Amino acid sequence: MKKTALRASGLVVLLAMAAGCATTGLDDVKATADRAAADAAAAASAAEAARASADRAGQAAAAAQSTADQALSAATEAQACCEANRESMERMFKKSMSK
Repeated sequence: MKKTALRASGLVVLLAMAAGCATTGLDDVKATADRAAADAAAAASAAEAARASADRAGQAAAAAQSTADQALSAATEAQACCEANRESMERMFKKSMSK
């Protein structure tokens, strides 16, 4: 009887230790999963911030292109005006030389 009780208590202690180890292992797995989820959330947040930054950079580039296009248009108009003035001055010079 003492042997059976001793075996039973030893078995209970062994099962309790095994259950404790399993719980600790599950806690470790849960903690690792929680850390992985937090890391994934941080990565998603960083990716969203990078996307927003890229959107702002794209908008700034579009604005710069628009300004450059306007400057090119103004320069083209100024060049046309300059050429028209030069032609007019050449005609006036030729006219004055022919008199």
